[in-house]
Amino acid sequence: MRNWKANPCCFKLLFIPFFLLEFLHVCQLAIWFQNSSLYHFSMFHASHHIVPVLATKEEIEAEASSVKAVVSKLCPLKIVLDRVVLTSTGVVSGTDPVIIRSMLKNALPRAPEKQLYDAEILHTSFARLLGPPTVPSPTEQLNTSDDIHFFHELVNRLNSQIRGFQAVVSELWYVEEYDVLALALNGRMNPRKFKFGCSRT
Repeated sequence: MRNWKANPCCFKLLFIPFFLLEFLHVCQLAIWFQNSSLYHFSMFHASHHIVPVLATKEEIEAEASSVKAVVSKLCPLKIVLDRVVLTSTGVVSGTDPVIIRSMLKNALPRAPEKQLYDAEILHTSFARLLGPPTVPSPTEQLNTSDDIHFFHELVNRLNSQIRGFQAVVSELWYVEEYDVLALALNGRMNPRKFKFGCSRT
């Protein structure tokens, strides 16, 4: 569902100094970074963890064919990064997908009615914070009430560096994930990649 990559260097350089742990002389990070070669966003779920939809091999093949038919009618999607946000679950997340999602909903009638994202938003995870900052901010000693302000300051700095990033999405993937979060964690999966069928002039 993606064919774009963003340079993760500025992101990692900004966050690593504040989330580096040392335990028994071994350095570990209190932050998990998404593999930058697997940045992606979900357009539509034929099944998900809240409402799993079981499917036979034949039904999976039919779904993949339906998705391919939808993609053949679509043009590449031009996207612009609006902002990075920090969610309460610790995820730092970075025209119109509504039409594509509507077409996929019609093509996949067995899919859960309740999808996981707002129809207008394309969401990708850059990282997940696993703990509080390991060092104080440069200007003040952190305490519980300061942590949220500190996180927001880091996100604001990141926004100032990458907001407005532009990309063209030229393919959509139909992915069978055999492990939880396989696409995010490079687990076992079977991705089928379909190029958008038209070209913009």
